[in-house]
Amino acid sequence: MLPWRRALRAFAAALLVTGAATTLAPTAAADTAAPADTASVSRGWNDYDCKPSAAHPRPVVLVHGTFGNSVDNWLVLAPYLVARGYCVYSLDYGQLKDVPFFHGLGPIEKSAEQLDAFVDKVLASTGAKEADLVGHSQGGMMPRHYLKFLGGAAEVNALIGLAPDNHGTTLLGLTKLLPHFPGIEDLLTTKTPALADQVAGSPFLTRLNAGGDTVPGVRYTVIATKYDEVVTPYRSQFLDGPGVRNVTVQDLCRVDVSEHVAVGIVDRVAHHEVANALDPAHATPSTCLS
Repeated sequence: MLPWRRALRAFAAALLVTGAATTLAPTAAADTAAPADTASVSRGWNDYDCKPSAAHPRPVVLVHGTFGNSVDNWLVLAPYLVARGYCVYSLDYGQLKDVPFFHGLGPIEKSAEQLDAFVDKVLASTGAKEADLVGHSQGGMMPRHYLKFLGGAAEVNALIGLAPDNHGTTLLGLTKLLPHFPGIEDLLTTKTPALADQVAGSPFLTRLNAGGDTVPGVRYTVIATKYDEVVTPYRSQFLDGPGVRNVTVQDLCRVDVSEHVAVGIVDRVAHHEVANALDPAHATPSTCLS
């Protein structure tokens, strides 16, 4: 199979998996009782009666990826964090008219505004002064616009990105073929603007990364896999700047074969690293048995 066809096939498979719809309700996804140090026992995630504990004083906001939604991206990680005593919330963003379930497709600047409003809602509900953000793919990159341009640095303690496309993606060079297919780039811009925004070198990414990757006062963690077939090359996910930790899961577990979708949705090593980044004072080593 030709390399560009392999890239297209891998990309299509990733989109199908991340876009799989589910009928499970977020608040019913986890019924495991939180540890005794929580201020109140949460029934699950998106529980607006949840109050952060002294051990975990900041609510966690989960930000899905392109073609994802507030439920399917977090069926494993949200219960994992709830069981550890966190108040956990997730939002839908980047919706297009007449496109149900598959979100993260609208202009990323507008999606960042939606995130801003959602964090305000969570902070008002919990009484916390700051939140921690965990995002997959676009959801790990889009919050950086909120932090840099919408005042989010005053409301966020940490941003943790699972396979984030911080510097865009070439999709194994596939996007370089776009100029050879008249009308495709116009389609991306007019119909699914978030895809055009995520192409390496796009005006959105150029503005986002101008002047440095980070903003003061926020801790950044990037968790990547060398087998990522969507955000390529995978090291383009990493950030430079103070308060940054870049992690490759294969450095923690050599036999971890998770690719772009799995590292965000089901990978135990990646999720353990999320827990470490949320509570670095009590971090424990991540291994293949995490």
